Order: sequence, then C-alpha cells, then structure tokens
Amino acid sequence: MTHTATGPLDGVRVIDLSTVVMGPYAAQILGDLGADVIKIESPADTVRVGKFRTTPGMTALNLNVNRNKRSVALNLKDEEEREQALKLIDTADVLITNMRPGALSRLGMNYADLAARNPGLVYAHAQGFRGDSDRAGHAAYDETVQASSGLVDVANRALGKPVYLPTIIGDKVSSLTIAYTVLAALVHRDRTGEGQRVEIPMTDTLIAFNLVEHLAGHVFEPAEGPTGFGPSMNPGHQAVHTKDGMACVIPYNPQNFRDFFHAAGRPELAEDPRVNGDAIDGADHEALAAMIAECAPALTTAEWTEVCAKHSIPMAPVLELDHAQDDEYVRDGHLLDVVEHPSEGSIRTIGIPVKFSATPGSVRRLAPLPGQDTEEVLRELAITR
Repeated sequence: MTHTATGPLDGVRVIDLSTVVMGPYAAQILGDLGADVIKIESPADTVRVGKFRTTPGMTALNLNVNRNKRSVALNLKDEEEREQALKLIDTADVLITNMRPGALSRLGMNYADLAARNPGLVYAHAQGFRGDSDRAGHAAYDETVQASSGLVDVANRALGKPVYLPTIIGDKVSSLTIAYTVLAALVHRDRTGEGQRVEIPMTDTLIAFNLVEHLAGHVFEPAEGPTGFGPSMNPGHQAVHTKDGMACVIPYNPQNFRDFFHAAGRPELAEDPRVNGDAIDGADHEALAAMIAECAPALTTAEWTEVCAKHSIPMAPVLELDHAQDDEYVRDGHLLDVVEHPSEGSIRTIGIPVKFSATPGSVRRLAPLPGQDTEEVLRELAITR
C-alpha cells in the first residue's frame, strides 16, 4: 500500500482533534481525497472502546473512520505536549474538533487563539447545538439529535412507535456537512488568504436534512397541509418478500403498476381504479403497498429484477449485509476489498464511493495504532519532544 497521495486535496494538511464518529469520519473523507490528516488523540476516544480482534483500541468502528491518518498521541493537559500540538496546528490548513468551547479555551485552542498564530486556518467546530443557543455545550448523541430533529416523530407517525433510525445518521450527515463546509472555506481562503471558523451544529444539520421533504404542507404560510412526506409516512412503504428473498419494488406511475400486476399473474389488479389515477399520489398509498406485498412472492428476486428492468419499474434486491462482500455490484466497485492491516491481519476496508477522472482518491494508510506516528510526525515537522 503506497503512502503517496493522488487525490484533489494532495498538499492540504488537516489536524483531526475530534472523537467518536462525526469529526473523525469527516477527516477520513478529506484523507481519502488526498489530504495529509494528522490525528491528535488520547486513549479516551470512545471509538477505540469495544470489541477488538487482536489489539486493544483497534475496533471495527475505529478501523472504519480513521484510515488515511497518522496518529500522534499527545496529552493536551501537559504543558509541553500541548505546545507540541499547537506547533502542529501552526502547520495546518484545517482543524476539525468537537471539543466543548470551555475545554478549548482552557487549552488555548479556541478560534481566536489559533487564528492569531495561523490566520489562514480553517477551524471546523462541530458541536451538538449552536453556540448561541441555550443548549450550547450540552452533550449530544445520535439518539438525542434524532429526537431534536424530528426524525423520531416521523418514525412514530409512520410506524406507530418512536423508534430511532438503526444507523448513526446524525453523526454521518454531520460528517458530510463538515467535509463540504471545510472545502468551501478552503476555496474562500485560496481566493482571499483569509481563514475562518465554521460552526457545524449536529442538531441544526439534521433538522435541515429532515425537513427537505418532511416540511411538506408547512412550507406554505398558512399551511396547505400536514408535515410529513406522503409516501414515506405510509406504514406499508417498505421492501417486500419475493419467492426467495427481499426486494424494493416501487412502481411510480399507473403503467408501472399495470406492468407489475400483469407480471405477477394478477391482471385484475391492473384494472383497480386506485391504480389508474391521481390516487397514486394520495390516500391509497397503503392499499397499493399491500397489493404489491401480496403479489411479490409470485416471482424470485432474479425474475423481478428482469421484469422490472424490462418495464422500467424502479426495483432493487435487498442487500443483506452478512453477504455484502459476495454481491457483484459491491465487488466490481471495490466497495469491500480485503486488505492486510499491519496489526489486525486481513480486514475489509470500505471503498471510496466517488470517482475522479484526473485526481482519484485512494486508501494509502489503514487506521493506525494509537500514537504510532508520533515520532515520525514530530521529527518531520522539526518539533522537539
């Protein structure tokens, strides 16, 4: 595995002073695109706590959010090591942190402190809530942010119970938001020479994400209808069981429905008045979804794939995660390649999902052991230890 960067961010240095998923995943995305990411960490990072195979701290989640980074272990409460961290930040284009404002001020690492030393620094501060709100500084976790953003309300109305989405969507959406705001701030700096502080509140980010479709009738003032995106609020809006598996089948117009029911051997359903009009966009969602679920077991998943492709019906087999590595699409896209990790042996690494024609990203380094690059980085930057 080569350490030579080829991506569009080659030459950009990022200091990752964050923990858990939101900040580290954002920094990894920048690393995948060629940035030199230096992770300043201590043993306290909870992403390193949990089940491991060979080495304490090398958890599955850690391996998935900390590749393409060099790890520098520094105790920021120690004056000498804190000064070493500050000297590292002096060399950086970007700092990503999710530390609380009070802790950053005590360490001399708030934006004003660091901008005085490095005026071109892009300072990305990810928090649970806006710094000017009465919740500033409060702890935030993915579940609390799902609640604060209205996602739990959407789930409760659609499913009849206030469940959390079974993914850390708040963290990951915020990671993507951090990445694009950092890139925008770098463009501004390249044009003007001016760095800046960018605040990324996790709750605000997920509220904005959720309301794109779910604000619905409340877009208008006064409201023209309820909140909640109609199709998604239908309890029957879900994948279906085929003869031998599961699939997502989403007829989106009357012809789609007619072709689907004919293929299932149920031509009488193709003549149902609910299939042939504006009702597809209205109150008959649940009944139509039940009809699809009833007919889907008529064919195998492979047969439905062929039928739906022939008739341009939106359809996809359900990818079962335990077998993802065997899926042809996943395999051909190098989305789950097996590689050799220096300490953990054979592991699967998630591929870079975007393709650049001129400056492709790359996986140059697998997730490091805590502090494994400390001496190399400090020596390279002529920082005495």
